[in-house]
Amino acid sequence: MTTAETPPSAPVSSGTFEPRIDLVLEAVLFAAAEPVPVKDLVAACAVSDHSTGRAEVEAALERLSDHYLDRSIELVRSAGGYRFRVRQHFSAHVQAAQPDRPQRLSRALLETLAIIAYRQTVTRAEIEEIRGVAVSTQIMRTLVERGWVHMVGHKEVPGRPGLYATTRVFLDDLGLGRLDELPPLDALRELVDLPGAEGESVPAPEVGSADGNAGDEPESVR
Repeated sequence: MTTAETPPSAPVSSGTFEPRIDLVLEAVLFAAAEPVPVKDLVAACAVSDHSTGRAEVEAALERLSDHYLDRSIELVRSAGGYRFRVRQHFSAHVQAAQPDRPQRLSRALLETLAIIAYRQTVTRAEIEEIRGVAVSTQIMRTLVERGWVHMVGHKEVPGRPGLYATTRVFLDDLGLGRLDELPPLDALRELVDLPGAEGESVPAPEVGSADGNAGDEPESVR
């Protein structure tokens, strides 16, 4: 006697969002290592439904965001697009479970980054004047290699020093869409978990961002 083959189980729906487009977006975003632009999400959904447009995708993203409101993972939009991210409350737990813990960023590096972010465009000499200490070559190299800072031109003064500004990667790693979304300077301390004691090192702004570099050269007081 033969029995009917049991069909594979269908995905369980929570009832909070439609299964087709929302699940496609969820799969694409979970698989992505970087923020995904809306146009790419539209293209992903169009594979199975060519009638899917930007409006439908953005509505589905809203539903997906609501679906994760009470979860340890959140859907965020930044300059580069949408991505899933571990909520800040759980960052320490995730980092503790990693066998290769990311290098930590020094206070000097984060102070330099903050000056560039809030005063851009700015020269290295102007950064040093604000901080009151010389900025090491390693700090600037680390910021550039992480993709957070780049040179956007030269100031028209003797020597034509380079002008530095932050990048889209910097906004993506902080979960921001535009520079005008930067929090007040005091609030940035909480955003990057900046300790109050002088000389301590601090972790990268979020879990899953590029590796840091703690090898700053000693700085001399000006």
